[in-house]
Amino acid sequence: MKVIADLCVIPMGVGVSVSRYVAECEKVLVEAGLTHHLHAYGTNIEGDWDTVMAAVKTCHERVHAMGADRITTSLKLGTRIDREQSLQDKIDSVRSKLD
Repeated sequence: MKVIADLCVIPMGVGVSVSRYVAECEKVLVEAGLTHHLHAYGTNIEGDWDTVMAAVKTCHERVHAMGADRITTSLKLGTRIDREQSLQDKIDSVRSKLD
């Protein structure tokens, strides 16, 4: 099953800046071959359910390995079975209504 996800991984107790941890999660998504788009407060991801969930787990493993003893994650998921829809399709749909 295909899923579109919005992921925000927040390592706790590592200081104010978390960009190096976010960068590590971005590397995980690239390695997993997932289509993804970084935004200011997270990352949109699209792909097979199992691949996306495995990547989320790997993000946690890598961030813990970098020294974060605690992580809080926000994860929103969307699936649909009536038709295929990509992240770009969703953006294009909204933009088409702005004209």
